[in-house]
Amino acid sequence: MNSRKQHVIRKSHELFIERGFQATSIQDILDYSGISKGTFYNYFTSKNELLISIFRELHSKMEQERNELLIGQDPSDINVFVQQFELQMYINKKNRLTTLFEEVLISNDPELKQFLKRAQLKVVEWTYKRFVEIFGEEKKPYLLDCAIMFIGILQQNMKFYVLDHDRHTGISRVVQYSVKRVERIVEELALSKDQLHDPSSLDKWLPDHLTADRTFQEELNEIVNELKTTIRSDKPDDRKYLELINFIQEELLHETNPRPFLLENALQPLINSELFNPKEVGRLSKLVSRFFKKKT
Repeated sequence: MNSRKQHVIRKSHELFIERGFQATSIQDILDYSGISKGTFYNYFTSKNELLISIFRELHSKMEQERNELLIGQDPSDINVFVQQFELQMYINKKNRLTTLFEEVLISNDPELKQFLKRAQLKVVEWTYKRFVEIFGEEKKPYLLDCAIMFIGILQQNMKFYVLDHDRHTGISRVVQYSVKRVERIVEELALSKDQLHDPSSLDKWLPDHLTADRTFQEELNEIVNELKTTIRSDKPDDRKYLELINFIQEELLHETNPRPFLLENALQPLINSELFNPKEVGRLSKLVSRFFKKKT
């Protein structure tokens, strides 16, 4: 994303927080960002698309930082999951995403509501997949229920905890408390074999341009995880490779129209680097090529 577009996104986010999304006009954005109407419409088709771009950029940064917490760690370590969810909540608080979400929920805009619904479902999906890594395949039938309950427990605990405590210091306490509660729930459901939602429901809830091609998605995630095992987060040079890998994964899995020229540019430093196993980088390059051949 070019720097000017990022500037507009950042300035618009400031305005939406200060005045509210509905109360901010496109003219307000033009004046505050110092751009022309033509430039705005070159980047965004509407104010809605601009807000969605803000959400997507923040989510992409959050996902990258969340993934970095897993580097060199055991995915089944529940303490890593706690850190990941704490990070997610701190980012939400810092960027006042809850305030923007609430404004969308009370609006009558179907486009924004649909986007928000999908974003909430993606949180459920990510939590469910992390629970599978933490609690094991044998408990998988009950872990979608547990993911849904965990998010509900966490949100309600946070809502009432801040009435008597500082919100910033309360995040860690509430996340840890809620995780301990869900650990008990997982064991109870596995013992009783009681299930409300089958995990296959996620395929219906989250129709995606790659949902039907699970083999592609699984192979991509496998390659990405393998490449990340050679990266050290404490080395600045390694972090740039992590950003490239996360970009490739995000572009292929979440962009409606992935951009081949950007993916080629992101792949080249990985191909030239001696850090990675050439076989794994080659698999990734072939997977990207196969993806675009299939689309054409």
